[in-house]
Amino acid sequence: MSAIASTEARRTIGWVVIETIRGYGVDTVFGIPGTHNLELYRPLDALGIRPVTTRHEQGAGYAADGWSLQTGLPGVVITTSGPGLLNALSAAGTAYCESRPMIIIAPGPARGAEFADVGTLHETKDQLAAASAIVEWGRRVQTAAEAVAAVHDAFELFAVRRPRPVYIEIPLDLLEAEADVPDDALAPRAGAPAKRPDGERVATAARLLAEARKPVVLAGGGSRGASAELRALAERLSAP
Repeated sequence: MSAIASTEARRTIGWVVIETIRGYGVDTVFGIPGTHNLELYRPLDALGIRPVTTRHEQGAGYAADGWSLQTGLPGVVITTSGPGLLNALSAAGTAYCESRPMIIIAPGPARGAEFADVGTLHETKDQLAAASAIVEWGRRVQTAAEAVAAVHDAFELFAVRRPRPVYIEIPLDLLEAEADVPDDALAPRAGAPAKRPDGERVATAARLLAEARKPVVLAGGGSRGASAELRALAERLSAP
């Protein structure tokens, strides 16, 4: 059992998901506590994570996006199911277009109750499909191991590919269930090295820049972390 969790009974799937996120250095999450997502909020204090509560989930999404822009870490948004999730998706759309990392986590219908259409609290026709249409990938997990793996997969995406938001849906009955994953499964995954650009394309870009008569540098978010190199390039090209 994790040394952080005080009792085995408290170590729910929601707990280990948040603990896995904490292992990657995230110390702040954004969202609104609700009936269905309390197991994601319960461990925050014990794990040293600051919850930022907003008046509306859209604000939580944009706050997480701004926090990510300032810190370089993925913004984490915790919403309740149905309308809570849908409210956050406009911010996810912005993060997608801007290539910024974001993890949205929300509970979904209990396993076996998908598409039941019985009018349960916050029931939505297909929230997974709605989110998946906006983010890089959306995933509904079915086991504790899948829930933890989804977090690792998200951070691997952010590290080695174009960083874009992802959505993790945890069935309500699974979220509240006792965790059955070993502690070492929660440790950050050793990611594959970031892909290097194709040498031929780099050479072509360099040639085009060298031949440019009046080049102008328009730097996007992908240049974050390379400001010195960007300045050196601009100075070499005498480009504003």
